[in-house]
Amino acid sequence: MMPLESDKAKPSASSPLQRFAAPFSQSRAFPFLWLGHLISFLGSSITMVILPVLVYSLTGSSATMGIVMAVYMLPNVLMLPFAGHIVDRVDRVKIMLLADILRFLIMAATAVLALMHLLSIPLLLVLVGGYGLLDGLFQPAYAAVRASVFTPDIRIAANSLSQVTTQAARLIGPALGGLLITHWSAGFGFGIDAFTYLISMVCMLYLRKALGGRSRLGETAIRRSNHWKEDFKEGLAILRGHPWLWITILAFCFINICFTGVTSVLIPWLFKVHHGWEPYLYGLAVTFSGVGAIIAGLLLGMRSQWNHRGLIAYGGALISGLALLSLSFAKTPGAAIALFALEGFGIMLFSMIWEISLQDLVPQEAFGRVASLDMMGSFALLPVGFIVVGWTADWIGGIPTIAIFSGLGIAAILLVLCIPSIRRFQ
Repeated sequence: MMPLESDKAKPSASSPLQRFAAPFSQSRAFPFLWLGHLISFLGSSITMVILPVLVYSLTGSSATMGIVMAVYMLPNVLMLPFAGHIVDRVDRVKIMLLADILRFLIMAATAVLALMHLLSIPLLLVLVGGYGLLDGLFQPAYAAVRASVFTPDIRIAANSLSQVTTQAARLIGPALGGLLITHWSAGFGFGIDAFTYLISMVCMLYLRKALGGRSRLGETAIRRSNHWKEDFKEGLAILRGHPWLWITILAFCFINICFTGVTSVLIPWLFKVHHGWEPYLYGLAVTFSGVGAIIAGLLLGMRSQWNHRGLIAYGGALISGLALLSLSFAKTPGAAIALFALEGFGIMLFSMIWEISLQDLVPQEAFGRVASLDMMGSFALLPVGFIVVGWTADWIGGIPTIAIFSGLGIAAILLVLCIPSIRRFQ
């Protein structure tokens, strides 16, 4: 790999605070990449609260809300195989900048239409579909730039800072979105989201300057083949060369269906319907899930090197699964909230190790292809998981469904841990 910063190894920081400060002091590019993504993610988290409220106010239909989310996700998933091809051939920062410009225009148009009371469901579907398509292009580009900017000397601290601050935005954004739509309007919230893309654009311009005017990887990413299918096959070949990568991606195609289906479909049901607890308690549980994730991110970031990464990652996923399974037996709000915090802690342990291992193992010139394959594995089957989990809950009941799908996810984790190349991954 060709580091974008100095090739000289930096001395390791002597304290956790110095380690967390290292990405800012040792990389001119990191602050702009970090801030641009953080601000735009905050805007997106505001929109993710406002959007369902708007849809329900227009239609009162959960089926329509499901269609809106499907229209967002389908272009996103369909874009990913082509995004890997594009990202590995074109200046990646330019791709991010273009995606930010177009997402700004989409959100600005959504805000204007909402403020003028002209936003209908058909218009919203067109706008959301375009937004999903651009997300499918932006995310592999961002992952590839992050892999090159997060050089080995700052990699753990940079990933930890990014994950911790993203989780913090995930805590702040929904609360801010709720306040905006309660005291102002949906259009005002969409306008704030659009404004965050303007800030992100400025950060991307400074990022290009910090990287020498253009992504250096753009000069080396031209491959022998010009067809996206060939690039797709090359991405698969890279994955096949690392059992840790391809086994984990395949395993989490299934594990994500089990765990995400439970957290997205049945945990809200558990709080609101089964136990009849006040709605704010579910919001508190989501908040504490983020707090648990932040603690995990800070814990991993306190050291410059971690061994036994396979055990740490899958151990975290196992903690998350056990917490979800235990939620079906929780009798009090305090116990349920504590278990949801443990779930967030465990899944963050896995996510951090996974990001670092991708950046360590995948050549930078091919990172876009591999990142797009990883995202396909994570997202493509989630709608199926939502449907299957919901149907099973209607058929046999929510509590047994939580236990079954959590148990299936745990069983899959334990099975993967029986593979030596996973268990011994360093």
